[in-house]
Amino acid sequence: MRSSKPLARGKGFTLDLVTCADDHRGWSRPEVGRAHRMVLVHRGAFRRMADGRKAAVDPTMAYLGAPGEEERFAHPAGGDVCTSISLSPALWRTLAGDATSLARSTVYVDARLELAHRRLLATARAGDPDFALVESLLSLTGATLTQLAGPATPAAADGAAAARRPAPSPARSTAAIADAAREAISADHPAAAGLLPLAELLAVSPYRLSRAFTRELGVSLTHYRNRVRVSRALDRLESGETGLAALAADLGFADQAHLTRTIRRHVGHTPTVLRRLLASPAPLRRVDFGSPAAVSSPNA
Repeated sequence: MRSSKPLARGKGFTLDLVTCADDHRGWSRPEVGRAHRMVLVHRGAFRRMADGRKAAVDPTMAYLGAPGEEERFAHPAGGDVCTSISLSPALWRTLAGDATSLARSTVYVDARLELAHRRLLATARAGDPDFALVESLLSLTGATLTQLAGPATPAAADGAAAARRPAPSPARSTAAIADAAREAISADHPAAAGLLPLAELLAVSPYRLSRAFTRELGVSLTHYRNRVRVSRALDRLESGETGLAALAADLGFADQAHLTRTIRRHVGHTPTVLRRLLASPAPLRRVDFGSPAAVSSPNA
């Protein structure tokens, strides 16, 4: 028996927690994959046969699935719990190039890849699917493809993605890419609502955009975008904004809790405290000490 729980959705990808309670040594009936998938195991173990190739899958071994691929599964050790990441064809080509260029479908999960997996899940819980989650997805995809033999590495994917869209000038530096991204974010360009459309706007791969930004500014693109949103939130709070839910929606946060967490992480205070700290002090009442009314009674 298999069940799937959605964890997050973004442009071109879905993230699901899949629980399987099967306990059988024989192979299941064939299933045909409908999307590019990356599957990493939390607990348990099982066997997978894809297009006649068998593999044992457990927390130390992940696998990549492709559309149209025939799969069978066996669970001689009981059930398992996995993270399944489904990618649209366009996003898969952007991240990994041509799927057929992969030398194999299984990948060894070293400690670095496991950390990337855990960070992806933590980011999914935070509720920022367009920037933070995409950057975590890039990290996980890059770590996965690095483990695979063959040309489908992040560097090759960068070149393949660039070949499919207008290429930037050869002289275009990482500083120029970071500046263009900052300008788009500052101007609230519609493409700046997500990392993937922003990369498309700038005609660079998501990998190059993310890395260029960190190299030039010392912080991630997600961190910078949140920094800009925090600044706008401070403007609103200083002006007396009281509706935090509306403020969160206006600034593109998932909800009020997401807004509060982000502001506290950047400033060290909650929006409620900041509103009080930014409030203009009441003007001092002018007192004319030359008038009798200004003289206080000793008993006052």
